[in-house]
Amino acid sequence: MRFLLKCLLLIALCQSTPIKLQAQINAVIPGDFADPSIIKKGNQYYAVGTSSEWAPHFPIFQSANLKNWKQVGYVFDKAPEWTTGSFWAPEYYYHNNTYFIYYSARRKKDNASYIGVATSPYPDRGFKDHGVIIEHSKESIDAFVYNDNGQLYITFKAYGLDGRPIEIMGSKLSADGLKLEGELFTMLKDEKGIGLEGQSFLKKDNYYYMFYSAGNCCGSNCDYNTRIARSKTFKGPYEDYENNPVLKENEDWKCSGHGTFVNTPDHKTYYLYHAYNKQSSVYTGRQGLLAELIWPGTNAWPVFKTETSGTQPANIKDDFKAKMPAVYWQWDFRNSNPVVKQLKGNLHLSGITKEDYLTGIAYTVRPVSTNYEITTTVVNHNDAQKGLVIYGDANAAIGVGTVGNKVEFWMVKDKKRTVLASEGISSAGPVELKLEVQPDFICRVYFKQSQKDWRSLTAAQAPSVNFLPPWDRSPRIGLNFKGSANQEAQFSSFQLINK
Repeated sequence: MRFLLKCLLLIALCQSTPIKLQAQINAVIPGDFADPSIIKKGNQYYAVGTSSEWAPHFPIFQSANLKNWKQVGYVFDKAPEWTTGSFWAPEYYYHNNTYFIYYSARRKKDNASYIGVATSPYPDRGFKDHGVIIEHSKESIDAFVYNDNGQLYITFKAYGLDGRPIEIMGSKLSADGLKLEGELFTMLKDEKGIGLEGQSFLKKDNYYYMFYSAGNCCGSNCDYNTRIARSKTFKGPYEDYENNPVLKENEDWKCSGHGTFVNTPDHKTYYLYHAYNKQSSVYTGRQGLLAELIWPGTNAWPVFKTETSGTQPANIKDDFKAKMPAVYWQWDFRNSNPVVKQLKGNLHLSGITKEDYLTGIAYTVRPVSTNYEITTTVVNHNDAQKGLVIYGDANAAIGVGTVGNKVEFWMVKDKKRTVLASEGISSAGPVELKLEVQPDFICRVYFKQSQKDWRSLTAAQAPSVNFLPPWDRSPRIGLNFKGSANQEAQFSSFQLINK
């Protein structure tokens, strides 16, 4: 009888308790990596993504299996001369033994976003900029190149069209890939006001298929999704799929969209796209995910059948013993110009910012979680601010650092720098600093000297970092310096541990 009761109890618990049959799908490229474009070279895959206001510009990742990726470089170490910011939506294309990157950026002379092009003999380095290729309407972004029986076409999103809705437009592209030819044509109009962008194309049987994104792309109130339209000619008109959207919010991810396709040696087709993790949301940005595209039959609309899960995000441990800084470091190029050297196991960080930028230099990496700790060791003493930072923008940051004979827990918000807590330290010997962020976005900091235990630097109320994320990108975490031109910070270590 007891055994029977136990069995009945177990059955009741199983019926009343939801069971998650599959673990959460991990991003294949975790952290802020929006608008990804993918290409295959030999037995290697390369992906490039939006960098927005972070330099260097357009990070490039490499993989042998589509699941495990490592960063290998950037398209631009320095911003092209014609640009001022908003480095969005880079698009790979390979033609005539040359790798092309068609990218969106804001132009200096009018602050409008247009499309430029750069080329290289390599997929991961050596790109030479050729300037603006598409200057149309008030804004033109999101380029995609398609070869239709030997004729190259370039497509893009155009808006600000004298009262007309957003349109996906196209043009013939010259054989060298560097200029438009002929008249522009409209392929799809946003008659419903839902937004159109991030288009890519495949041809199957008797149809050209346009995969595009609709909705609000970014921020906590996003409603982005992926849709399909098709036409019997490349130029259109395109008919929307009645079961749109085809990639949308699920249990773990939201706001899925803006991707491109790649074929594998086993004749499968995969879509690399971005989405927000529903737990970490805007704090880790739009991350790179992978889904397989399935064709059910001749002239049948395709479906995204499976999603591929990546490995758990890696921690970072940097002892600065290499000659050059690691490839993952980035900074806000609009508001700072860091000077960085690695010498004898120390990273030397200096540089100045405008007087009203209260945070100083933020030399940062992309977070992949909202539950982590970062640590560093500051080895020099001066009255500059030297330590750790979570950086949202020039006047939105929080951090811990040594300043003279004190260690300070500070916050920059609403153009004001506030010291939340401080404590005296010895002017001799290195100082170790630790900053923790918990899943509820609460931030706590610690310090120690002379091999002693960690001491909490306690604020009256532990602050939240929920004020940090800009609208279109995640905050960054890393090292911080704010001082005069003749000062610097010296660090002997940096570590990021994801919990």
